[in-house]
Amino acid sequence: MKGSGTAARKLRFAAAAICLILTARPTAAQTVVDDRALGDEAQGANWLSYGRTYSEQRFSPLTQIDTRTVAKLRLAWSLELPTDRSLLATPLVVDGVLYFTGTFSVTRAVDAKTGKLLWEYDPKTIEHSGDRLRIFWGSSRGLAYWKGTLVIATNDGRLVGLDAKTGKERWTTQTIDVTKPLYISGYPKAFRGKVLVGNGGTEHGAARGYVSAYDIETGRQAWRFYIVPGNPADGFEDEAQEMAAKTWKGEWWKHGGGGNTWNGFTYDPEFNQILIGTGNGSPWNQKVRSPGGGDNLFLCSIVALDADTGTYKWHYQTVPGETWDYNSSMDIVLADLRIGGKTVKALMHAPKNGFFYVIDRSNGKLVSVGKIAKTTWATDIDRKTGRPIEVKGSRYENGDAIVWPSPFGAHNWHAMSYSPKTGLAYIPKVELAARFNDQKNELIDWRSPKFRFDVAVDTGFGNDIPRDTGVSALIAWDPIRQRKVWEAPQDGFWNPGTMVTAGNLVFQGRANGDFIAYDAKTGRKLWSAFLGSGISAPPITYEVDGRQYVSLLVGWGGAGVGFGGGSANAKYGWAYRAQTRRLFTFALDGKAKMPEFEPPAFPEPIVPADFKIDDALADKGRGLYVGQCLMCHGAGAVSGGAAPDLRASPILLDPSAMKGVVHGGGRVSMGMPQFKELSDDELEALRHFVRRQAAQTVDALKPAKVSKKE
Repeated sequence: MKGSGTAARKLRFAAAAICLILTARPTAAQTVVDDRALGDEAQGANWLSYGRTYSEQRFSPLTQIDTRTVAKLRLAWSLELPTDRSLLATPLVVDGVLYFTGTFSVTRAVDAKTGKLLWEYDPKTIEHSGDRLRIFWGSSRGLAYWKGTLVIATNDGRLVGLDAKTGKERWTTQTIDVTKPLYISGYPKAFRGKVLVGNGGTEHGAARGYVSAYDIETGRQAWRFYIVPGNPADGFEDEAQEMAAKTWKGEWWKHGGGGNTWNGFTYDPEFNQILIGTGNGSPWNQKVRSPGGGDNLFLCSIVALDADTGTYKWHYQTVPGETWDYNSSMDIVLADLRIGGKTVKALMHAPKNGFFYVIDRSNGKLVSVGKIAKTTWATDIDRKTGRPIEVKGSRYENGDAIVWPSPFGAHNWHAMSYSPKTGLAYIPKVELAARFNDQKNELIDWRSPKFRFDVAVDTGFGNDIPRDTGVSALIAWDPIRQRKVWEAPQDGFWNPGTMVTAGNLVFQGRANGDFIAYDAKTGRKLWSAFLGSGISAPPITYEVDGRQYVSLLVGWGGAGVGFGGGSANAKYGWAYRAQTRRLFTFALDGKAKMPEFEPPAFPEPIVPADFKIDDALADKGRGLYVGQCLMCHGAGAVSGGAAPDLRASPILLDPSAMKGVVHGGGRVSMGMPQFKELSDDELEALRHFVRRQAAQTVDALKPAKVSKKE
């Protein structure tokens, strides 16, 4: 009996030891997200950064879903996001967990195979924003991951480091002066143990743009680079600022200068440099910002900085002395291109200005350039100097000019992609004009605004944008021959981002709610699904347990839906809070049922018979509306869906109710800012402007044809 007991104990001990060994052994290799992983183009299971890898190509090597099998793509799972509005972000996937930022940077982790919510973190953006709530839409374009730390950037200007497993806050740091009208809508960029972030705000105050790098483990600032020089009397931060100051005129620093960079960051490991696409001037109008002209460095440029120190290396300026909001805060995509019999370490860039650039990223020299859209401000780019050949009169020298492209650009932030397999870049192209008008007598005593939209030139945002304004297309562009290979036309000018795969598929959502897969070689549409609301975000793809998935956030929003709304975007019926936001994920032979979608909604303008419009008051109200309300409620008071349509709001029929919301802050918790400085007379002027717009546009929102297919 004693021997039997000893044997039993030995057996139990052995079993326990085996159990410990089995539980200690990971079920799969854990990915260490570092420079090696972020530079690995071959792995496709994860989507580790905004552009998937350091190259920012948005190209996946996965092939399970290809031109032959894509017809079997079905919904695998979806996640409802009922409290969200604007969804622009690129999700990340690490070892079967999908991370994404929603409205006001609320961050979630979900099981990438099932869609089960694992954790949620709310940075309380509204509570931290103060008056900065006036100048953003609650949008976030994404997040960063490095060795188990997630980093998010909040609209109010904070960077927050989170534990990727639990969502618990590790550190937080404020990146902007909270007294200034600055905000963050872009993604943070992780590289070499640091995280880079910029900011926006050139339209709302005397902004001086900069980018900053922080230690990703502690949140401590590592370095900062200013995009435009400050007051020479204060001295310069570095030699680059002193050099840039020679390209400015007048007292530019009083208006900030601008250059705020809110998108377009690429880490280039081969040259250990950060490439940043810089923003437009503050204000837009160069006559005010830098009277007498000048290139105004480093506005609208690609600037290369040493990744370790932030020291200037080189720059290429796409729009010297810009005056149209033609910023270069668009994708900077890296690739080795065979040009002229030799391999070029190239970057590809399609900024707002209508041209596609191939640049040698070792030195910033122009390799080649092509025109991707209707462009009337310049006829071409001089191949020797790299400078645009401008069209006389396009700078509204005589006070007025109609120019292509508009401030929305020939290509905006919506992500382009590049396939090394086809050798093509896939660009969401826009063709839309704008009228620039400045009355010189109004600019003599112009002063920079504070928390108010004023760019020192009238671009017509006080008027509605008609529903048939602008066209767009997905184009496949050959960067070596600088020519278009194919084009897929689209309705309207809002044109979301792209993703391309080794299965020779290009995926893109559309403003009308369709999600489409194209043959990457020919542009032929191979598959589509209707997702119940307008799309702004780009898709991603990843793999779990040998199965390939495609994911996309669906939540109508962004600048084109906010201040660029009007009837051109309201025509789809994606009205404020009318449709549920969701995260959709597809796989071959997916078994999930598509959710029931709310129908398009079209707010009906209220035109009270007993309200007598005072045109003088309405004219005054127009200026107030553009300065304070346009950002969210849309051009000409016609909401594109980012905020309630004021023409249909009963609150504006009652002066006391309107004062309680606008002046008293009655709906701050819902994202409606407070405007304490507005007087009763100014509120009344706003009422008359909105009532006039309601009367003029009562028939503007008739239903457009919207896809009904699944």
